[in-house]
Amino acid sequence: MTAPVIRIAAALIEDGAGRVLLVRKAGSRFFMQAGGKIEPGEVPAAALARELHEEIGLIVAPADLQPIGRFSADAANEAGTRVDAHVFRLRTDHQPVPAAEIAEALWVSRQEADALPLAPLTRDHILPWYREALTQA
Repeated sequence: MTAPVIRIAAALIEDGAGRVLLVRKAGSRFFMQAGGKIEPGEVPAAALARELHEEIGLIVAPADLQPIGRFSADAANEAGTRVDAHVFRLRTDHQPVPAAEIAEALWVSRQEADALPLAPLTRDHILPWYREALTQA
């Protein structure tokens, strides 16, 4: 039996000072990238722009989101489910205002991120991709 799949768009948001933005949904212990489900008929960048505005008050144009890849991982908050994630990169100094289902949003260094309970997508794909990108810069 194949696990159900949720299509999402997520943002690797960096501040230019070596920190990334992670969020935690209400009722969850896992930190992850801001983002969310892609609605039927919606393109991933537009879905992410909508979710960023809803979740942390960040207004961004879809064209300003740099695609970095598509990754699959176990869903952090839905047992037996996988996420199919379109991931984008964005640099901003926006101070997030948690809204909708977001309980907490924090800017963290890579070392601080490693000490947090991380969603599988963040832990296994996004942060390793980011570390690799920084070593090539």
